[in-house]
Amino acid sequence: MIATLRERMRGLKSFKRGVHPPHRKRYTESLPIELFVPKRDLVIPMAQSLGAACEPTVKAKDVVKYGDKIADIEAFVSAPIHSPINGTVGAGAIALLPSGRRVPAVTIKLPTDGPALPEGFLEQFLDRNWGGVEPTRYDPEEIVQQLRAGGLVGQGGATFPTYIKLKRNPNRPVDTVLLNGAECEPYLTADHRLMLECPEAILVGLQLAMHAAGAKRGLICIEENKPDAIEVMRKLAAERPGLEVVVCATKYPMGGERQLVPAVLGRVVPSAPRGLPLDVGVVVVNVATAHSIARAVVRKLPLTHRVVTVTGLGVQRAANLLAPVGAMFGDLIEHCGGLTEDAFKVIAGGPMMGPTVPHLDVPVIKGVNGVLVVTAPEVARGEESPCIRCGRCIDNCPLYLSPTKIAHAVKHRDYQMAAEYDLMACCECGCCSFVCPAGIPLPQYIRAGKNQLRVIQMQEQKKKQAQPAKAASGSA
Repeated sequence: MIATLRERMRGLKSFKRGVHPPHRKRYTESLPIELFVPKRDLVIPMAQSLGAACEPTVKAKDVVKYGDKIADIEAFVSAPIHSPINGTVGAGAIALLPSGRRVPAVTIKLPTDGPALPEGFLEQFLDRNWGGVEPTRYDPEEIVQQLRAGGLVGQGGATFPTYIKLKRNPNRPVDTVLLNGAECEPYLTADHRLMLECPEAILVGLQLAMHAAGAKRGLICIEENKPDAIEVMRKLAAERPGLEVVVCATKYPMGGERQLVPAVLGRVVPSAPRGLPLDVGVVVVNVATAHSIARAVVRKLPLTHRVVTVTGLGVQRAANLLAPVGAMFGDLIEHCGGLTEDAFKVIAGGPMMGPTVPHLDVPVIKGVNGVLVVTAPEVARGEESPCIRCGRCIDNCPLYLSPTKIAHAVKHRDYQMAAEYDLMACCECGCCSFVCPAGIPLPQYIRAGKNQLRVIQMQEQKKKQAQPAKAASGSA
């Protein structure tokens, strides 16, 4: 409470609670984005969005060019997938997602008679020539359709299809779009580098998002620890009506929608899982997503690549890589010199929310913004011991939950009790485990409880559906 008041007195936007983990962004925050060109075949998972998995639209031995659609599905919550390279379709495969889920995949073989990518690909990705673009000349429905055609999803990690988020709903009008440049996870600097190296495209993407959603105001939200990005974006925003830079306190998880919206606008987003920023007239768009919006609408380019921060003391050289979806974690690490002798763990994303991967043959997908290789001291924690009822997890939970009570219920397989303590509302940010003196992995228990509760609910739904069928056969 005192820290939040101090932040607001300094003119910083903040929210109550949260934690302050070490930033550890110095490894990569000054490193320009560099292109990663794959040296082996890509394995592209058919599930890359928070929605229905795609089905291949190509078959083995088909020749594909960069940007060709290779998978799609006729479902409302979905996003097509495109080839990140020139090549030939190989045999089907099974890919391990960073989440641990195994899904079907399409293999794209590298070309034998030409380059894998168009000439000048990195320069085109970082193009800063956006001065003549007028976002309002595009029809809102045209923008939405192009986002769907380009396969855009939220690149902050949620991977929700962007076209659904920006499609106008007369029952829930939007007045503000927040550009999320907080990047509050330690180590990660992909969004930071995008704001420095291609800010014009990002602001065009923000304006297109505003026009599509019907919003008159766009707020560019950046944490205080990125002064160079604040300066660049503020200078460019001054030239565009309706845009404004908002400086936020450096606090975790500032990048979460349920923290960013109240911090910046003072509006409280209804509880998860059903409540959305849209319910309070707000849409939140990630920096990388805004960059992809501009490319998709203006340049007609699909989402095939993303900036990935490869960092941590367990890798020989840190870097911000422009990598294609389907490239393996191990290949990105090899590009950076390989693992150090004391490499201990590989994490997809940041250390607070990112899952640990079991091996390096895990492909980059649209929602992966970091490959973190840590040594044992970087993630050292004591052995798990019994809860001492100190209440620190409750004091620091940004959603005002009781993580220890939820985890205790899950441990004892009382999923109904866990649900009553708002199990499904937890965003799994990791603040609770960060401050827990007993070393209890609270988010892991909560995540397991969510999965089990979903299974129980599916089983109950099947039973309800089977009862009318039995009754009908009995009466017959």
